[in-house]
Amino acid sequence: MVARIGREKQLYTPSGARVVAGTVILNADKTKVLMVSSQARKDRWIIPKGGVEVDEANDYKQAALRETWEEAGAIGTITHYLGPVAGTCPTQFWDGPKTAKRENEFHFYELELEKLEDVWPEGKERKRKWADYQEAREELLKHNRIELAVALEKSSLKR
Repeated sequence: MVARIGREKQLYTPSGARVVAGTVILNADKTKVLMVSSQARKDRWIIPKGGVEVDEANDYKQAALRETWEEAGAIGTITHYLGPVAGTCPTQFWDGPKTAKRENEFHFYELELEKLEDVWPEGKERKRKWADYQEAREELLKHNRIELAVALEKSSLKR
């Protein structure tokens, strides 16, 4: 797998929403989810996700696996699709007017973890941690990451 940099090849819907894919990574007994620190805000914890690129337009799973490896160093098997989720992106992450928000179309998958790499593309920029359902949900909602909390809710993570 090759890490990708930049947003010039990002996929957008006809209405202009950025297409994003990610995973909810569970441990073997489904009691914990792997979270990664935000690249923009190191004190915030999220689930791995990122932009689908034009050449991945017919296979969002591949984009989700790539983003998961780039951000978390996690390798695994997608077990099922958690569905689409609408959301917005904070304005500091796009080139539009700072008073608006960029719409996103998120596609999340549940991932059965096979391996955590010691070295991965964003390993020097991100930390990772395991969290139970309550801790992960609170972390996501505390920072208004509703779309990530919805993906968590749809997963088979034990409550």
